[in-house]
Amino acid sequence: MISDCTLRVPGIIVGVDTHKDEHLAVVVDKLGVRIGQRNLPTTNTGYGDLERWARSLGEIKAFGIEGTGSYGAGLAHFLRDQGHPVIEVNRPDRATRRRLGKSDPTDAEMAARAVLAGVAQGQPKSGGKKVEMIRLLKSTKDSAIKARTQAINQMKALIITAPAELRELLRDLTTSQLIAVCKGWRHCQLETPQAAAKYALRCLAQRYSQLTEEIEGLNKEIERLTQAFAPKLMELPGIGLDTAAALLITAGSNPERLKSEAAFAALCGVSPIPASSGKTNRHRLNRGGDRRANAALYRVAVVRLRYDARTRAYLQRRTEEGKTKAEVIRCLKRYIAREVFQILYQIGIQSIVQNA
Repeated sequence: MISDCTLRVPGIIVGVDTHKDEHLAVVVDKLGVRIGQRNLPTTNTGYGDLERWARSLGEIKAFGIEGTGSYGAGLAHFLRDQGHPVIEVNRPDRATRRRLGKSDPTDAEMAARAVLAGVAQGQPKSGGKKVEMIRLLKSTKDSAIKARTQAINQMKALIITAPAELRELLRDLTTSQLIAVCKGWRHCQLETPQAAAKYALRCLAQRYSQLTEEIEGLNKEIERLTQAFAPKLMELPGIGLDTAAALLITAGSNPERLKSEAAFAALCGVSPIPASSGKTNRHRLNRGGDRRANAALYRVAVVRLRYDARTRAYLQRRTEEGKTKAEVIRCLKRYIAREVFQILYQIGIQSIVQNA
């Protein structure tokens, strides 16, 4: 603890520089006068001590916290549960650090001053209940899929360099057949290259099967949560389990961006961006927004172009008007975002926030 203050101030802002094991908080008043600073451990006890210390200094207007999506997530959740306004603060830019130097007290003070000046206005990501549960399960599933893909790729690469007899036996098998055959081999003494190759393939096949079971279990839980929270979302053409989960995670993590259909489209990176110059008047693809939500909307558009007659007719009509396929897909993603927003609006923003 450093330089506590005993006099209460009418309004204070607390800036917090976050780290893995310890945070540092600096308090400034409404005029920007620095009042005090305090170190706190990253535990519930430390968070409670910080709140009581800040209350003792004055009426708390807001907390400005760096890294609310990583090291500052626990503190941000704790303070929001206590009813305090929490603002996400970007780390100081290079110009500021060159001018003022790099230190934890300086970063914490700059966080408080960014909130005071109104420069920082971002809302921290939500982290509780249904949408957070979906996010945790989907993140685990994505990593399991990545590991399973790595396992099967390694098996196929190993077969290429395996002894000829083993290569002839396995190279024409499908993935399911390959896994079944390799899992059925018995362990034996590793005295030849062929025995070592069979043992390695057996281990990889078992790993593949275990990951497949894990993915199937995660899929069931994600589907149960998604169906319970937003059943109408999965009824839209082209929207499957992963797509619905990705869109719910984006919406639940950014409830302040659901004020309008246009705001949600910008969040998903599907709002048209003007690209006019001189006599040219056109728009281009938006490269901003949440890229996972953007990818989810792209998958929906591709599926509809393949299976939905109305969407294929739309592609043909816009192509005849001179649009490229990329431009048509951009338009389709914007329309799909509108449909998704209407479903989210029916659920209710408050419901999303409470379940986020």
